[in-house]
Amino acid sequence: MEEKKYLKWYNKVGYGSGDIAGNVVYALLSAFVMIFLTDTVGLNAGIVGTLIAVSKLFDGISDIFFGSMIDKTRSRMGKARPWMFYGYFGCAVCLVAIFVIPADISTFAQYAWFFIAYTLLNAGFYTANNIAYSALTALVTKNNHERVQMGSIRFMFAFGTSMLIQTVTVGLVAYFGGGAGAWRTVAILYAAVGVISNSLSVLSVKELSQEELAEGETGHGAGAEEEKYRLLDAFRLLVHNKYYLMICASYILMQIYSATLNMGIYFMTYVLKNANLLGVFSWAINIPMIVGFLFTPALVARFHGMYRLNLYGYALGTIGRLGVVAAGYMGSVPLMLACTAVAAMGMSPLQGDMNALIATCYTFLKTGKRVDGTMYSCTSLGTKLGGGIGTAVAGWLLAFSGYVGGAAEQTASCINMLHIMYLWLPMVLNLLITLILSRLDVEKANERLRRQ
Repeated sequence: MEEKKYLKWYNKVGYGSGDIAGNVVYALLSAFVMIFLTDTVGLNAGIVGTLIAVSKLFDGISDIFFGSMIDKTRSRMGKARPWMFYGYFGCAVCLVAIFVIPADISTFAQYAWFFIAYTLLNAGFYTANNIAYSALTALVTKNNHERVQMGSIRFMFAFGTSMLIQTVTVGLVAYFGGGAGAWRTVAILYAAVGVISNSLSVLSVKELSQEELAEGETGHGAGAEEEKYRLLDAFRLLVHNKYYLMICASYILMQIYSATLNMGIYFMTYVLKNANLLGVFSWAINIPMIVGFLFTPALVARFHGMYRLNLYGYALGTIGRLGVVAAGYMGSVPLMLACTAVAAMGMSPLQGDMNALIATCYTFLKTGKRVDGTMYSCTSLGTKLGGGIGTAVAGWLLAFSGYVGGAAEQTASCINMLHIMYLWLPMVLNLLITLILSRLDVEKANERLRRQ
């Protein structure tokens, strides 16, 4: 029997456009905050990396906290939409604050300014906004095909925005005169775009009632009155779900992967000798990704689920990144771009169906407790923890290799380190994700539970 449909095309597109807002924050920070702090403000890459790593200690707590708060929220807007809407205004303010570090204060004060603004952004406002945004996948429709479509459309906007920011930011900074003032103007511009797109996304969908969400569900406790539970109870439910833990690990590794590629601004500047190549490589990553998202819903249906599609796709992605390593040492930019595109195409299905994959986690079927907000905290945790770890490690490796901010040439040890950071680390991360996906057959586990 055909599943009931809940959404029109404009609901799906409107929802997906919300990732413009998330990525004007994420893409700007992950690709450019380190080089802004080292080459414009004059801070030490190793210290910045350490501050980012320490900031992540707060993130792990805040993700579970905000997920639980979303689950407990009852309002006219629903459970998730209020957090998504109001949380983004804080994101915009903190994003601008990071790029307006005063030049006339002490170096210690500059580090403190960055740490406070970065932590408030990631552990607070971005967390509330992003978890709520992801949780909407499970709250506005019960149709799994629509959830896959929402995820695919969402990530088309996400990768399209990321590609655009990586392509135009260097040019925009130059257009506005370069230096700290130009970075401030760009940050304000991006924050304004984010506020508008986030607001439109919130208004484009409506959450289903709790009664409608529970209607027709099977499993332990399904259809029963919703139980009260504490934050610790929700945490226990999730840590005992092996599939959820595998999804979390995969998501974190995916974001570390993205962060290592976003450090490509250093590789392009000092190895390939052309900073503008960052935009070219961004196109080689994001265009195949977006094309892959277009076909992901149809491929999920053709493969009768997400398991084999995700596994085979990431195997191809690993082979593609191995080709990038070989082409990098050969010094062939065209071959690097071709292999980068192959890797991105293979990785696109998991990116596109990730939200639907999270929705299949069998917590509700096993326990009768609906913890959608807490469950989707892995998306925010993965984005911030993975991106933060990747950026922090990059800072440490740069400092260890003897990187000198703003120098025309870098030492041989630094050049070798840039090869490790941009070529080898992404390939190893893809291999680890492939190994996890080989065990992530949650759809079969759900079918077994329903039969029981």
